[in-house]
Amino acid sequence: MVRYGYCCINSELSKQKIRTGRTMIQRKFEQGGLQLASDISLENAMDLLPILQWNEERGIRLFRIGSEIFPRWNHYKLEDLPDIDLIADILREAGDYAREHGHRLTTHPGPFNILGSPDPVVVDNTIVSLERHSEMFDLLGYDDATPDNLINIHIGATYGDKNSTIARWLRNFDRLSDRLKARLVVENDDKASMYSVRDLYEMVYKQTGTPVTFDYWHHKFNTGDLSEEEAFYMARETYEVHGVTQCTHYSESRRIEYQKKLELVCEQHNIPFDKLEEWPSFEKLYKEFSKIKEQAHSDYILELPNTYNVDNLDIEVEAKAKEQALCQIGLYETPMILQD
Repeated sequence: MVRYGYCCINSELSKQKIRTGRTMIQRKFEQGGLQLASDISLENAMDLLPILQWNEERGIRLFRIGSEIFPRWNHYKLEDLPDIDLIADILREAGDYAREHGHRLTTHPGPFNILGSPDPVVVDNTIVSLERHSEMFDLLGYDDATPDNLINIHIGATYGDKNSTIARWLRNFDRLSDRLKARLVVENDDKASMYSVRDLYEMVYKQTGTPVTFDYWHHKFNTGDLSEEEAFYMARETYEVHGVTQCTHYSESRRIEYQKKLELVCEQHNIPFDKLEEWPSFEKLYKEFSKIKEQAHSDYILELPNTYNVDNLDIEVEAKAKEQALCQIGLYETPMILQD
């Protein structure tokens, strides 16, 4: 079965203030301390189950949890939160629901998590952050740490020397807890100078057994001299050896999406697209379009990825419209507006 999921935010439920991404700035944390962090964490934890229930009603059983359930969690131990026992009970209920209904939960820590950084402070902060993500899955009740509940990161940068950066990454990987190591996966990058699926397979997976997440869109910019199908199956092997379903990422270009909209405008006004910038009334639109990087994610998706005839695959759709993108393309039923 091929499952499609979305990432971090349910846009429909957010209208009702149901979300897991409440956070706070450092100044607020300094003012409110652990109690404020605990209060916000409790609110976030309470809203995870309603999101999973909404997903289940529509047959969506793949969801990426955001990294903000515990705001500013690099600054304290989770067990120090005043309400941690209640938070743990609520998260365990959400985890039990996910397991009962066959949902897969994942997470994707942000780009500041760089195990290969030459700066020891960055590395130390990264390790704390990644360990907190792993502890979150522990609180959700996932006793067996596996890449099924994966923690997805990028290597982060090459610092002008891939081999030296990977060597640092591997040394710092050894500093991680066994449970975190078992959950960690690495993803290919969208720049040719960075890490392709082939790089990650040869330089990381073969050394640590860490699975490689195949991102369809990133591969277009950084092939590693592999076809899409070859990269797909190379990454798939790294999941199969762990006995878990391969997880992939899929997105489309916001620049192309915006271009299609502009082409409709041109058609309506009988203007050649390549002449649009010459028309003063459309100058602002054209400038907005020209600033969009091709790698940027679109709001929606117009087609589905090639799954190469596999029947066991998870695809996280990275679209700005979140669950609406899955519904618009017909993967799941149109969301119903819930009443207060």
